[in-house]
Formats: sequence, C-alpha cells, structure tokens
Amino acid sequence: MPNEERMTIDERYKYLRIKQKQYVRASRKERGQMLDEMEQVTRLERKTLIRHMKGKIERKPRRKQRGNGYGSAVDDALRVIAESHDYICAERLTPNLVSMAQQLAEHKELEASPSLLKQLGRISVSTVRRRLQGFAYLDQWHLPRRKGPQPPNPVTRDIPMKRIPWDEQEPGHFEVDLVHHSGPSSTGDYVHTVQMTDVATGWCEQAAVLGRSQRAIEDAFRRILARLPFPVREIHPDNGSEFFNYHLVRFWKEAAQGIQLSRSRPFHKNDNRFVEQKNFTLVRAYLGHERLDTVAQTLALNELYDKMWLYYNFFQPVLRLEEKTVLTTPNGDQRFRRTYGPAQTPFQRLCATNALSQEQRQKLEKLRDQTNPRRLRQEIYSLLDHLFSLPGAKPGQIENVLDTLIMSRPTQKGAGSPVTLSFDRTIAVQ
Repeated sequence: MPNEERMTIDERYKYLRIKQKQYVRASRKERGQMLDEMEQVTRLERKTLIRHMKGKIERKPRRKQRGNGYGSAVDDALRVIAESHDYICAERLTPNLVSMAQQLAEHKELEASPSLLKQLGRISVSTVRRRLQGFAYLDQWHLPRRKGPQPPNPVTRDIPMKRIPWDEQEPGHFEVDLVHHSGPSSTGDYVHTVQMTDVATGWCEQAAVLGRSQRAIEDAFRRILARLPFPVREIHPDNGSEFFNYHLVRFWKEAAQGIQLSRSRPFHKNDNRFVEQKNFTLVRAYLGHERLDTVAQTLALNELYDKMWLYYNFFQPVLRLEEKTVLTTPNGDQRFRRTYGPAQTPFQRLCATNALSQEQRQKLEKLRDQTNPRRLRQEIYSLLDHLFSLPGAKPGQIENVLDTLIMSRPTQKGAGSPVTLSFDRTIAVQ
C-alpha cells in the first residue's frame, strides 16, 4: 500500500471500533475472514488485532511526557533575535542565530554564554518555528491588482525582451520596478519608490521620488548609483514609460559603459519576480497603501530608506534558489522541485563573489560590525511613526519637486546643471 494511503492512528482506531461490533456477532469462519481483511487494511499483526477485538479500543495516554530540551534562556534569545530580524521565517532565521546572537551580545542586547550559543547552533528549524508562534508578527498586506499595459512605446522597440536567469551568478544584473504610494486615489502627483534588486545576491536599493518625471526618476538612479558598492551590468525594468524614454536611455548609456538594457515581456509579471517580491517585503509591509504626496514625506521616506538599506542588506538573511528539477507525475503532468541554500544576507553573498575590492569589503564590514541591528530596527519604526505623522498635501497647495532632489540642484537663476554628490551620509549611520 503506498505511503499516502496509510491510515493515521486515529483513523485506525475508528476503523477497529466499527469492525469490533461485527466481529463479536460473527462466526469463527467469518472472524478469520475479517481478521485477514483488517490485517491488510491496518497492517497490524494478527495477534494484536485479536487482542483489540477482545478489549476496549482506545488510545492510551502517554505515561511520560517528553521534557523541554531548551530553557527560557533560548526563548529570550530567540525573542530578541527574531525582533532584530523583524520576525522573518524560521528557515531564514535558524542558520543565522549564532552569528546574530554574538553581534547582539557585543552591543549589550543579550548575554551570549557558550551554552546558549551551543543550543542555538543545534536547534532545528521546526523547533524555532514552534517557539516563534507566540511572538508578534506584522499584519500581512495584500497587493492590489496592477493596471494593464500601456500603449506601445517607440523607445522600447530596440530594447530586447527577456528574463534574467534565476541562477545568475554575476552581481550587477538588476530588476527594477516602481511602487506607487497614491492611496485610494491616483489623481495628482504623489510619491513613488524606485526599487532595484540584484538577482545574484538579493542586494536591494530604494529611493523615493515625488512624481514620475524624467528628472525625478534620473535623480533616484543617481542616488542609487552613488551608494551602490558594485557596478551595474544590466537594468531590467518593465515596459513603463517612466523607465523607457529618450532621456533615461541616454542617461544609462552615459552613466556606465557597456551597460545592458532589457525589459520584461508584456503581461508576464513573473519576468520581474525578484523585485516584485521585494515590493511587498521592503515597501508594502512597512508603508501599506497610504497616500504620500508632499516634499516633507518624500524626504522622510528617503531617510527611512537609508536606514533600511543598511538593515536589509547587512542583517536580513534571505533564501536563494540553488537547484530546480523538473519532475513528471504519474498522470504526465510536470512540476518543479526547488532546493534552497542556507539563508544568508545579501552582503554575505556579495562577499562570496569578486565584485568588491578589499578596501570596499573592509569598509562595509566595519560598518556592519559597528551597527546595533536591534537599535537600527527601532530607529526604522521611529522614522515610520514620524512619516505617518506628517500631513498630506492640501487642496491648492504647491509642492516643489526640486526640493526633493539631492543628486542635481538648479542654480539660483533656474538653469540647472547636474552635480554629482558623494553619498557618504548612509555610511555615517551609527
């Protein structure tokens, strides 16, 4: 009998209780036939079935309960570590328990004794999952349905349609998307989040812009390029005109030599599956669907993203697909079996490549080591409270988009010229 057709213990006892009523009224020959059938169905020994038929069929309570292998110290440590990781799943949390406990101990957030570290090193994913069930998790948001594709854009005619391979090993191939913060109404100008996700390492960059003008989007890209510690090799957004217009195509050709521009296929949302996933975990999960439409809110959101850049890329372990196998079911259908590697932070994955120089790596490692992740998370939620406390735009109120730009500033006479700035303010996070 296949494994999937075996009875559970409760089902077996229920079946035997039904058969017992027939067994006591049956003849000797009929009892032998019933025992043959029950042997086949339950896979129990014949003597065991006879003993059941003569007695009371019920499960006996366990005489001795299994003891708790982990004490309150592990619970307290898990609670602090889970909070510092923003309550990620047990599969991502478990491989990083020891390293995060050591780092938090350096910042006096918990006491990491050798026995505690030993227990955190051998605790299983299922045990961590059970113990996290009582912790507070964030409410889940649901993404709205996206609008249909826009009319054909002549700029995209020469841009190839493709999908970045899931097993891309070279850092620098970025999926790009735009998240709208319009609230229930899409009228007027409002804030957008430009998000870039590296396929190979999971490294994410975000920048907030007010409106979708070419100047605002270019400013967001300049802000990201000034902060990014490794070169961009490919930009892969959807087919939106905010990304594919003559100005931005010219900008990317001037920004980096040999950069590749590609785009996803219309009506194929899964072509940008990595950045689409991060649109929820790094944007919607924090901001929801509130409307943001002022200069003050844009500046506050960029300040928040500076903190989240450090928090996510250096302290949030993520899973990455390592193997995808096609399996054929007995009825001829095909399905995928996916194998994931151990959870690592994007910075750890980046260090495993040759994308960083020794000087860059030492600088970023120093930044990570001097940062208290628990305090950083608290600062993120404090900035969220501040952001949501800011009033929205009032009817007739004029917002100057130029006040949100930092990578290029207009002169006093209004003739603007781009000025590239050093983006060291994120590196200065304490």
